[in-house]
Amino acid sequence: MNSLPHPVWPVVVLAIIQFGDGLMCLKPAAFIADCFERVNWPRRYWWLMPPIKFAATAGLIAGIWLPYLAAVTSVALVVYFICAVAAHLIARDFSRYLFLNASSMLLACIVVTVFCFVSVQ
Repeated sequence: MNSLPHPVWPVVVLAIIQFGDGLMCLKPAAFIADCFERVNWPRRYWWLMPPIKFAATAGLIAGIWLPYLAAVTSVALVVYFICAVAAHLIARDFSRYLFLNASSMLLACIVVTVFCFVSVQ
């Protein structure tokens, strides 16, 4: 495993996506609120989502210079989106939120983790 991302650009793109998602979760956009409701995510926990997204953003960006931080953050995002996919499956929500949002972000996080941090020699 690489200690620093190589190439860096996918990590930056993922950080930008996480930051944008965090902004949209501050006062959840209608589609985000609908997604939370479909998976029965309690409203009292909605406030946790922006700090999680902003922490991921910070970890990815700081990890460009701090060994292993971006790698750990990328793996954490994979786990986060596995949980998101599982929440949709448990709630039997087979809508676009499962396929377009949670699954595509899980795939993106896996690709970034493998592409930027796993050395193939």
